Amino acid sequence: MTDEFDDLKRALDAAAPKPDATRKAETLARAMENFDKAQGMARQARPTSDRPGWGLVRGVGQMFAQIGSRGALVATTAVAALAMVALVPALRNAGPEMPGLAVTEAEAPVRESVVVEDLAYDGLADTSLSPAPAPTATLRKAAPAESVLQSSDLAGAPSGSTSSAEPRLWPDRRHGSPVAEADTEAFPEVEPNGLKVTIEEPVSTFSIDVDTASWSIIRNSIANGFLPPRDAVRIEEMVNYFPYAYPAPDGDVPFRTSVGMSDTPWRDGTRIVQIGLQGAMPAERPPLNLVFLIDTSGSMDQPNKLPLLKQSFRLLLGELTAQDEVSIVTYAGSAGQVLPPTSAADRDTILAALDRLSAGGGTAGQEGLQQAYATARGMAKDGEVSRVILATDGDFNIGISDPGALEDYIATERDSGTYLSVLGFGRGNLDDATMQALAQTGNGMAAYIDTLAEAQKVLVDQLTGALVPIADDVKIQVEWNPAMVAEYRLLGYETRALRREDFNNDRVDAGEIGAGHQVTALYEITPVGSPARLTDPLRYAEAGAGQGGELGYLRLRYKAPGAETSQLIETPILPDAAPLPDARFAMAIAGFGQILSGSEMIGDWSFGDAIALALQGRGEDPYGYRQEAITLMRLAGSLMR
Repeated sequence: MTDEFDDLKRALDAAAPKPDATRKAETLARAMENFDKAQGMARQARPTSDRPGWGLVRGVGQMFAQIGSRGALVATTAVAALAMVALVPALRNAGPEMPGLAVTEAEAPVRESVVVEDLAYDGLADTSLSPAPAPTATLRKAAPAESVLQSSDLAGAPSGSTSSAEPRLWPDRRHGSPVAEADTEAFPEVEPNGLKVTIEEPVSTFSIDVDTASWSIIRNSIANGFLPPRDAVRIEEMVNYFPYAYPAPDGDVPFRTSVGMSDTPWRDGTRIVQIGLQGAMPAERPPLNLVFLIDTSGSMDQPNKLPLLKQSFRLLLGELTAQDEVSIVTYAGSAGQVLPPTSAADRDTILAALDRLSAGGGTAGQEGLQQAYATARGMAKDGEVSRVILATDGDFNIGISDPGALEDYIATERDSGTYLSVLGFGRGNLDDATMQALAQTGNGMAAYIDTLAEAQKVLVDQLTGALVPIADDVKIQVEWNPAMVAEYRLLGYETRALRREDFNNDRVDAGEIGAGHQVTALYEITPVGSPARLTDPLRYAEAGAGQGGELGYLRLRYKAPGAETSQLIETPILPDAAPLPDARFAMAIAGFGQILSGSEMIGDWSFGDAIALALQGRGEDPYGYRQEAITLMRLAGSLMR
């Protein structure tokens, strides 16, 4: 009994034409030639002892010579299918600038392009997700008709981000090492503090800063194989990232001031004056009313943005109690409240609301802020702390998008007693400048979260300090004695500078300090008569008489939370002050920042010197933050070379 399928098989075999070996070879050769041209690989393969000339075609031809017609049909069909699967999506996605595809003069866009030559790498770095080796590139201007390798080809630009005409990897003009330039990232543009001649400008005034975003951005950049943008380097935020062993305050004062002196490690003949503030820790934390203002715009659709944000807030929820309340407001194309004020004890309801969030749409930053502040006002009660926590990549492109306008709006809202903190996520379109402006104006702090470990530090380990204020509008003013100090320089705090007259003006906003928080400020001073002095004494100027050999006088102003009148603390700065605990590590971090920012004030002081000083002053390091800093110094030194 014959099977019907066997009959069909014999009929098909009888009807099939006999194979023509010559035509088969010609067809295969033509197909492979067209396929190679489409793939941008028309040049010959590298010859070897057993593969002269067109080794691939010869091998395919030999393979088909050894198989029958039916096998040839199957094989050719597979080759064609493979070509379509691999080629069509690549052509559709890459467009006319796909590397290897010819672009005619008429088709090429008229713009300045960048060609990357001599690119040697093991894998392309995704700067937004995980560490990867960075390519070494030589850049040159390319004619419009040339095939170009764009920035997205190098760094894997995130979906939803705005592409920039500038390359993401370019040699730094000072040291020739790879530096990443993200597509639309923005950082505050300020000039580093210069050297001041004491007789001409004896008073230095600034607002305190407890932000730590700069250090986290630097760490993220170096871990992903490139040096940070120079505008991202803020020395005060680097130094203040680490804990120091300052003495705790006594009595009812909110913080205690300490002053120490050390020899400057990068310039002989000068000294470092270290000012440390240690905030008090309340015996009991007050209830918290938290409004999570979450950016769910399309630019947040990256693993290190909205998903990491959700995981970070899960950690925060674990630290809250039944006395705390949480609300969630989101903004994308429009803003809305997705969770009304809910007791933190109802953890499942809050987590379910977080899990439902997804990214898409524009960024209605203004509308989101208005909704969040309105929600916080409705939650406020006496004796409780209300705070909006804005979590975003900083991409405000709908509503108020100008940082100045955002500052003005938030300044009108902060009088309600609601604080604003800003958490940054992701890279590529990180608007650090806007986030800094919002946090400073909103009486809050700014942090950048790139890992779950950083979320643990900011939102768990330092929860009370990050969310519970103990002093508002904290200002520092130092008057230097020209009889003792010829020159001085404040390391960092460029974005926190105040005018001399602002110090006594209680209407001028300044920084806040939270429970248990610490603040460190470093001055480099040149004593009178030191050979390290960089300026000549004025012929007709008379130095001040001095006050009992004091180097200077430290004044601090602060307000109790909610108060309108400030209080004053005064402390003399004496030349025989001993170094404060961990002074060497603080100076190592400050020196590290100056190297990254290209400061000319440190001479030939190197990463190796910073590493050696950090190792000497590492001290106790229970969470490994200081060892991590030393590792980053080593990596940065390798990148710079």
